[in-house]
Amino acid sequence: MRFSTAELAVQLGGELVGPDVTVDGASIDSRTTEPGQLFVPIVAERDGHDFIPAALEAGAVAYLTARTPVGATAVVVDDTATALMNLGVSARARISGGVVGITGSVGKTTTKDLVRRCLSASFRTVASERSFNNELGLPLTLVNAADDAQWVVLEMGARGLGHIARLAQVAQPDVGIVTSVALAHVEYFGDLDGVARAKSELVTALPESGIAVLNFDDPRVARMVAHSPCPVLGYAVAADAEVRAEDVTLDNELQPSFRLVTPWGKGEVRLSLHGLQQVPNALAAAAAALWCGVPLEAVASSLEVVAASPLRMELRRPPDGPVLLVDCYNANPASTDAALRALAALPGARRVAVLGLMAELGVDTEERHRAMAVLAEDLGIEVRGYQTELYGTAVVPDVEGAVELLRSLSPSDAVLLKGSRVARLEDVVTAYGASVGAQSPVADA
Repeated sequence: MRFSTAELAVQLGGELVGPDVTVDGASIDSRTTEPGQLFVPIVAERDGHDFIPAALEAGAVAYLTARTPVGATAVVVDDTATALMNLGVSARARISGGVVGITGSVGKTTTKDLVRRCLSASFRTVASERSFNNELGLPLTLVNAADDAQWVVLEMGARGLGHIARLAQVAQPDVGIVTSVALAHVEYFGDLDGVARAKSELVTALPESGIAVLNFDDPRVARMVAHSPCPVLGYAVAADAEVRAEDVTLDNELQPSFRLVTPWGKGEVRLSLHGLQQVPNALAAAAAALWCGVPLEAVASSLEVVAASPLRMELRRPPDGPVLLVDCYNANPASTDAALRALAALPGARRVAVLGLMAELGVDTEERHRAMAVLAEDLGIEVRGYQTELYGTAVVPDVEGAVELLRSLSPSDAVLLKGSRVARLEDVVTAYGASVGAQSPVADA
């Protein structure tokens, strides 16, 4: 999206220093800044102002700053992070099409990928990169959207009450999807009801002309009907809802098939994604896309081709080694439960779960980890805690120990790698791949 720096100075309440130039999009990382962009330095663990010269060298034509300008074209503002959010508001005002907002404790990124693909079948669509779902990533997605975008798909994350409400003020969503309420980041919300209140902020922010797409299989999400100022479109696998999955099956590659039943008709779907937990995500995307006007056949075919984002329920088959179920982008009790059940559904002489820390669970941390160990035992799965004793099982102390464990297993075995970001289990995947001579960590199934 293109802005003149004189225009930005007015909109952001800042001061233009240097010649007026036109910027096309924005970046907060000097390493990925593209020619013509606006660089926005963010003060966090490191002060982004220190990287303004590098951003200019990379091709940025202007920058925001809360310091004394260092040359070129600058827009001086009081706070660069606040200015970025306000820039997102300006960008949203330029988008003549609609916005889909997605929140929930689990499934946001996969649902976002599915919605983007479905909408792209009929509309010019852009979406958040990776998991850009906070006060930095959301406005960046809007600012970097094409001027002629018909739909923008945004993730909305939260680490406290009011966060999603603030993001919704910027995004002004027309469609709001709530995937789940689960024990994720619960130490910031107090309990599940607190999580539900935070997620419901998206629903209450919708316009009367919009649509709330809610997971009726989750009781706390279903109760958000009462908070919606607009019509509600429910989706479910087990509960009664307008958009449903019937005759759900899972093949030996963990790929689900089901009959999609909607007010717009029925269709058969076979997902490329792995795990039964992907079916609700597909239903959410189908409900939103169908309401937006994508034909049923296009929705069904679009759902079938979406692959998992990196480190999310990836099924990999290394040479001469066990089947790997790599789901270590993040972890909470709900996603770990689903991943363990997926591992149990895989053919395998021996099934092993290498489980890292599930972070930000508050006072129930130990109880929740032990519950996962009990579930695994009930499913016939051996658990190895990765750098944590919270599961009450044998501990794998480091990357080398994990690689040694994986190399001791045979192609007839199956392994789950699951943990929160702090566990960095992707380092195990990379090291194991190098140990077996794979150019990339391991091959996708």
